[in-house]
Formats: sequence, structure tokens, C-alpha cells
Amino acid sequence: MTLRDKLAAQRIYMLLGGLFITSLVVSNLIFQKFFYWYPIDLTFFDTKLFEISVGILPYPITFLITDLISEIYGKKRANDIVVVGIFASLFSLLIIYVSSLVPATSWSYVDDKMFNTVFGNTSIAVFASMITYLFAQFIDIQIYHFWKRITLGKYLWLRNNFSTWFSQFIDTFTIVFLLCSFGIIDWQNFKGLVLSGFLFKVIIAACDTPFLYFGVYLFRKRFRLKVNQEIDLL
Repeated sequence: MTLRDKLAAQRIYMLLGGLFITSLVVSNLIFQKFFYWYPIDLTFFDTKLFEISVGILPYPITFLITDLISEIYGKKRANDIVVVGIFASLFSLLIIYVSSLVPATSWSYVDDKMFNTVFGNTSIAVFASMITYLFAQFIDIQIYHFWKRITLGKYLWLRNNFSTWFSQFIDTFTIVFLLCSFGIIDWQNFKGLVLSGFLFKVIIAACDTPFLYFGVYLFRKRFRLKVNQEIDLL
């Protein structure tokens, strides 16, 4: 690979990393709003199917990006992005904490009460999210590369879906468990939210498979990569 190609690959890697970190941090900031999606009118454990947090919307993007980075740049580069995401979450938590300490002016459109209502539980959410995020993302990467070795780089759909489904179940179960433990969500909603969240993520993972194929196709065409070949940025 020429130096020009390596520089282009580095820029794309940084762009994907930026999208990953943005999706992760935003999901931690907006989690307190819940919405409903009723393609099927079903109720499980006294909770309507697909009554879920808006924080779940950008979160699956992070798994799509790490799968794409794993496929093209390798396991180490995917793990590096995960670690950077942790520091970004911690830094956003610090900014929110400092902002909550600064008193609002009398004419401020957002007063202290409103600010604390919106962001008051963010520190707990970020803490809970980071714990689940660490488990889920690293497990996703490990399983992805396990199937990549077994299949010799073939059957992209298999490793994309199997790694994401398993890691997303761990992520959903753990985050809802922690939020219930911290008193942010009532325990009576635990089972319903776990089921709704996991099924929603399964649907999203299945839907994002064509996008992963398209992304891998573009990379292989642009950088003339063979099946199972990865880009070495060093």
C-alpha cells in the first residue's frame, strides 16, 4: 500500500472514530427520554413492546462502526476506539458535573432546576453505561474476530450478527439492571425493558448488515484489499 493510501486510510479511521465517540456520548446524554414504537401491539411483563429510551437509537451505530473497523483495520484498532470512547465518556461526565456546580443567572433560559432535571442522572447513566459498554464492546470484538478466524474471512453476515446479538444482550441486561438498582427505573419495568431493548437491537443489527457489506465493499475496492486482508496503519 502506498503512503498516499495509508494517509487516506488513516483519515477514514479518524472519521469513523469521531462518529463512534459522538454516538456513544450522545446516547449517554439523551437516555432519560423514552419513546414508543408499536409495529405490533404486544405487552410483555406489563410493559408495551418497544417502549425504549432514545439513548438506544445512536448506540447500535457504535457496534456497526467497531465491526467495520475490526474487519478492515483489525482487532487492535477496534479496541483502541473502545478505549478512546471510555475517556470521552469520562470527560463529558466531568464537564456536566462542573456545569452543574455553576449557578445559573436569574435570566438564564435554562435554570438550575431544569438543568439538573435533564442532566442530574447523567453521571449515574454514564457510569452504568461505561460498565456495560466495556463488557459489550470488548465481547463484540472478541466474538467477531473468533468467527472471522473460523470462517477465514468469509460469511461476513454471520460474525456481524452473532457478535452483535450476544454483546447487545449483555449490554441491555446490564444497563437496565444498573439503572433499576440506582432507582432511576422502577423494577417492575425491568423484564419488559430488557426484552424490548434487546429485540430492538436485534432488529437494528439485522438491518445494518447491508450497510456493513457496503462499507467493506467500498474499502476493499478503494484500497484493493483481498478477503480477510486488513489495513496496517503503522
